[in-house]
Amino acid sequence: MTDIPVLNGLIFASLGIVVFVIAFSLVVRLAPLDLWKEIARERNVAAAILAGAVALGICWIIAATLH
Repeated sequence: MTDIPVLNGLIFASLGIVVFVIAFSLVVRLAPLDLWKEIARERNVAAAILAGAVALGICWIIAATLH
């Protein structure tokens, strides 16, 4: 990319965050239930664990591809 390592880090970090937000919002929309309603109103711990696991999985995939 550039000769400045800090700038490269900022570019890749922002790219990773953008990809994560897009991928996670896509997963939430494709879920067969209203994930935020289940977590916030119904206090469904299993749905919260599922959302966290999906977020971590997407982050690991993005980190591996950007590395």
